[in-house]
Parts: sequence; C-alpha cells; structure tokens
Amino acid sequence: MSQFSVLNVGFGNIVMVSKIVGIIHSDSASAKRIRNEAKSNNSLIDATQGKKTRSIIITDSNHLVLSNLRVEALTRRIESRDNSVAEEEEEKD
Repeated sequence: MSQFSVLNVGFGNIVMVSKIVGIIHSDSASAKRIRNEAKSNNSLIDATQGKKTRSIIITDSNHLVLSNLRVEALTRRIESRDNSVAEEEEEKD
C-alpha cells in the first residue's frame, strides 16, 4: 500500500501535498483578486473555521484553500513532514 503525504492546513483539514502548486500570503492585492475569482467560480475552500485567513494554498485543479496558518508554518510542516498541531499556530487570531 502506498502512503500519501498530506498537509494539515488547520483544524484537522488536510490537503494532499502532491496537489499543491503554491502557497501565498493572503494580504497581497493579487491574492485578494484570485480569491474573489475562485469564489465566483465555486473553487474556493475555506478551512479557517472563521479565523483570519493568513495563507492561500493553490492546487493543481485550480482550487484555492484558505488557511488560518502562516505560510511559514505550512512550509515547516511540509519540510519536516510533521503535521502535529501546535496550539499557538491555530489559536492566535
């Protein structure tokens, strides 16, 4: 059986690492533009549980996943293959 690499994007939500094209900061003008486009195309997935969006994950299917975790935290999780949830990553607002 093959093992799939997944990324915990917060609150127990996961994304397949092999499907990620990029992770960007959510506060730039271009990020806001593509977020609005994805919303109008029904390809926006909100995994923030109502918290502030800090990063946007772009997938190979042109879906956008909103996360409340910072780009750096997600990158660290991918590089270390550690999806354990640090409370300070998800509880800060």
